[in-house]
Amino acid sequence: MSSSTVMIGRGSADRTRAKGARAGDGRVAFAEVFDREYPAIYRYLARRVPQAVAEDLASETFTRALEGFSSFDPERGSRRAWLFGIATNLLSRHHRDEARAYTAYARTGVDPLVHGHDAAETAVRRADASSQGAALAAALAELSPGDRDVLLLVAHADFTYVEVAQALDIPVGTVRSRLHRARRAVTHALDPQEDS
Repeated sequence: MSSSTVMIGRGSADRTRAKGARAGDGRVAFAEVFDREYPAIYRYLARRVPQAVAEDLASETFTRALEGFSSFDPERGSRRAWLFGIATNLLSRHHRDEARAYTAYARTGVDPLVHGHDAAETAVRRADASSQGAALAAALAELSPGDRDVLLLVAHADFTYVEVAQALDIPVGTVRSRLHRARRAVTHALDPQEDS
């Protein structure tokens, strides 16, 4: 075997080890992102869809994130906003069901998001919904999916306008107009006498 063959072999082995180390680094980085962001993603989803669906969507969010993790472009925004964007896009498949659930809540007074939770979670959710829960649910059901997404990212995920824009891949001005429209509609539904 010639020395050049040995060098090529060593170079290939070094490149293979380096590639494996980078892949390992990526898995470690992804695990850190998962540990840090999963609870927030899950909470955001669980406030919008039933618990079992939220679990599935949260898992799907991170499955898709893992597939695209190496191609993530930090120039386009934060990883957090990217993850919430994935989650929100997955939720868009459920908009019709979500609107039907809010409509049912408004009609029956039974919160479909509370069904199946333990007593402590139920008490927290009922307190959160307050006495105007049915009116709020009806107002949310009437919002366009885009307006509802913006409002709930701000309300449930505590996102800034910039983070919402990154998550939904829309301009900040669009976030502002959707949020203003959504707030006005919800305020009017909760207090028709209120001037917007």
